[in-house]
Amino acid sequence: MQVIVHGGAGGTPDEPEPRQATLDEAADTGAAQSTPLSAVEEAVKILESNERFNAGVGGAVQSDGVVRTDAGIMTSDRETGAVAGMPGVEHAVSAARVVAEETPHVLVVGDHAVDLAADYGVETGVDLITEKSRERWADSDAPEGSPRDHLQWLREKFGGHDTVGAVASDGETFAAATSTGGRWFALAGRVGDVPQIGSGFYCAPAGGASATGAGEDIAKATLSRRAVRHLENGLDAQAAADRAMAEFGELTGSDAGIIVLDDAGAGSAFNTDGMQTSVAIARR
Repeated sequence: MQVIVHGGAGGTPDEPEPRQATLDEAADTGAAQSTPLSAVEEAVKILESNERFNAGVGGAVQSDGVVRTDAGIMTSDRETGAVAGMPGVEHAVSAARVVAEETPHVLVVGDHAVDLAADYGVETGVDLITEKSRERWADSDAPEGSPRDHLQWLREKFGGHDTVGAVASDGETFAAATSTGGRWFALAGRVGDVPQIGSGFYCAPAGGASATGAGEDIAKATLSRRAVRHLENGLDAQAAADRAMAEFGELTGSDAGIIVLDDAGAGSAFNTDGMQTSVAIARR
């Protein structure tokens, strides 16, 4: 099993060494699994449980003070599941897998997604706000009132876009997954690229991709689908990542990063100050 993981694209992170150690643990954990689907789920769960990453515990707080998680997961036969807008769900990637395996749908959102996850054994009701997040929220002078009031307040505050993701292959099939807490001070209920097929994640017989960055622009440019299409057209993983990011930059001028995996190996590209990744291979 080969796995590549990322911890989000953005500025130079605080304490990069512990973050890298967690990424390495996530990649190793994924590589030890028996299927690509389990590999990406278990890898991403490690990152969702670490507050240094914007997914699960420590996720971004929306304009009403609530952390809501999103995730998407997909295999190379295009089996797909995604969830969005879930309060209190640490392992959004596991909830996305429930959608893929247990429902005829590809996306379930909000409290209904939380209830579905709980029915299939995914823990809910988790306090996702860390002490650091509480302090940042307390200093934000958040408004009361309607969405219109929130929008006036958040226009200068909305930002940040770390996301975590993984792509895995057993040499025959692929899986990709992405998970996030969204963007800080987003309008309550906002959903970005992460649970949208072809934007935050995509997988096909040629390989898979997971993206991170400015979610609205990633969704408009369908960044992950763009990268996998380059695999389908004959580029290797690194060249596909580079080409997709170059096109994204030309189209949007926004920040992003992407990881890509094909039969020959892994690639990554980003246009921010940094994006930490890790690759692991377990021979069977």
